[in-house]
Amino acid sequence: MSDDIAMLFRRLTSGVYVIGVADGERRNAFTASSVMQVSFAPLLVALTIGPEHKSYELLRRGAVFGISVLRAEQQPLAAHFGTQSGRSVDKLASIRWRAGITGAPLLVDALAHFDCRVVDDVAAGDHRLVIGRVVDGALVAPDGPPLIYAQTGNLDNSAELFPDSFD
Repeated sequence: MSDDIAMLFRRLTSGVYVIGVADGERRNAFTASSVMQVSFAPLLVALTIGPEHKSYELLRRGAVFGISVLRAEQQPLAAHFGTQSGRSVDKLASIRWRAGITGAPLLVDALAHFDCRVVDDVAAGDHRLVIGRVVDGALVAPDGPPLIYAQTGNLDNSAELFPDSFD
């Protein structure tokens, strides 16, 4: 049943994003699909992150993050940021990026950017739900289609995360 459940979650309509985090001059980035708008007034977005990830430490301490919306042809970037650990490799070293006004990394060639300051961070199962206030943003490529999570295949090995059945 775990493969069926993984396939079910891949049918949720969600994009693929690179989340850049910063604490002063320390920076990292990771791939995420769990990103959503929370509010228009004020403009808030939310993301989820596993608290054991290196990026969470930077996010918690620096309290800023950038969201780079990936283009449909940028699946290799999703893999680059989603299949390596920031503990063993500088994932930003070989990628074109710039610091947003918060200092969070934003990918130069992304479809769009959101630059955010953390306003809340709460436990959500095995992840943390982080809510950020959007302080800046840009639509870089208005005609480009976004990368959709269902198009990435088993990028995150999600089938291994689900139990064989629901209770």
